[in-house]
Amino acid sequence: MTATLPLTSDVLRTVSCVTTPKRPQPIPERGAGEGLKSVATALDVLECFAVDDELGVSDIARRLGIAKSTAHRLLTTLCSRGMTEKNPESGLYRLGMHLFELGQLAQARLRLRQLALPLLGELRAVTGHTVHLSVTDGADVVHAERLDSPDSVRVMGTMGRRFPAHCTATGKAIAAFNPDFAEARRRAGFPPRTRMTIRTAADFDQALATTRRLGVGIVHGEAVIGMSSVAAPVRDLSGKAYAAISVAAPTLVLRPELERTSRLLISAARQLSRMAAG
Repeated sequence: MTATLPLTSDVLRTVSCVTTPKRPQPIPERGAGEGLKSVATALDVLECFAVDDELGVSDIARRLGIAKSTAHRLLTTLCSRGMTEKNPESGLYRLGMHLFELGQLAQARLRLRQLALPLLGELRAVTGHTVHLSVTDGADVVHAERLDSPDSVRVMGTMGRRFPAHCTATGKAIAAFNPDFAEARRRAGFPPRTRMTIRTAADFDQALATTRRLGVGIVHGEAVIGMSSVAAPVRDLSGKAYAAISVAAPTLVLRPELERTSRLLISAARQLSRMAAG
């Protein structure tokens, strides 16, 4: 039986980015096919290690039917990203630790999502609003799960949607109890999304202090005008936040319910934290 590791901020840490990742430049139409082919071939190189622990350049070139120079170039690139590594003793290549980290991250987030779903469902039923489970990625938060409001009102944002931490309730809830995440956001800056968005480090720090005092992060129109959200952090045994759950609704609807909704979220987040640590 495989042991299940407790979910912690270390397991769910950001794997590669310490600031908001820059979006890749669009590949020009000319040569686009070659670029996609190179990506596919690089993935084929990784697949070769599904059978053998270690392989040489010639082994990979022969299996994939590509030139040794191409195999060497791809392996060098993969090594630079931690996807593969060269064994200094044998001179052969093997899968890198970064792939292991990504696999651990995916597994941990999947388990967190599975644990959170019943709680999210209950929150949606009790509040009647859209609920999210969000996790960190660089200086941003990403919706790992979302349950829409049963009403006709639909909140902007989908599963997998990325938002800068400074303009979201989940981002504030995590950053208030995760100094590394907060610092990543400071380094990435505070791009405005609306006229209400935080734009300075001083305002960001003040918002985090308020979040720590209240136990929840709150935004009114900072990501989307007319929409509000409140979120509570999911924390590991050391008290460090690595995720958050939130309730989102139109500002006119949610503002009068903030106190009650905050209590519900804090209770649910604490329960999820205990379940994830077990």
